[in-house]
Amino acid sequence: MSDPNNLKIKIFLDGANEEDMLSAYGNPLVKGFTTNPSLMRKAGVEDYEAFARGMVAKMPDRSISFEVFADDPVEMERQAMKITTWGENVYVKIPITNTKSESTVPLIKKLRGEGVKINITAMMTVDQVRELIHGMGDGPSSYVSVFAGRLGDRGWDPIPMMTECLEITKQRDGAELLWASTRQVYNIVEADRMGCHIITVPGGMIKQLSHFGADMTAHSLDTVQAFYDDATASGFDL
Repeated sequence: MSDPNNLKIKIFLDGANEEDMLSAYGNPLVKGFTTNPSLMRKAGVEDYEAFARGMVAKMPDRSISFEVFADDPVEMERQAMKITTWGENVYVKIPITNTKSESTVPLIKKLRGEGVKINITAMMTVDQVRELIHGMGDGPSSYVSVFAGRLGDRGWDPIPMMTECLEITKQRDGAELLWASTRQVYNIVEADRMGCHIITVPGGMIKQLSHFGADMTAHSLDTVQAFYDDATASGFDL
């Protein structure tokens, strides 16, 4: 795969840096955006709603997901119903459980029944995906976000699990499997090959897409040159 334009998978930017998001918005390869409270905190966002509404106004024609941050199902629902009003392109992110390990599938089913587009997040097991797909009910488009990168971080090969999750996800109309917590550019190729619908990548990785399929002989030479330049600049002597 040498041309990212040949990818079938949809690439979403995952982040909360406004400059990165707007830059990616101008990239036709980027089809949508996701964020979460942790990324917002890291980016220095102080007013959740103002930031979110501002980004929706600047990117009205791309999917964008904002996450509830409550832990109580009743408050989660209230926040979700508010977030969904911010734009037709807005998906509400709901974690698969709260901090008490209580399933949010009943809430997800209720919200979908009310027409809310949901991005179900923080999933890391096949059982979680199976429970979700079987219990989420009918409704509008939804994203099934499985943290494939975190599986790899723990020594698991994410491909077999993601393949199984894809087959389960196909059982629910309107549900799309999303490869989350992407760690390297090649994950995009892996996710595309296995038929995953969407992959989220950080802003820095979006910039790396311009080097997709690059000449590695030239890259080898660039690396050697960098080693030489750093050694020279350091004034090393043996």
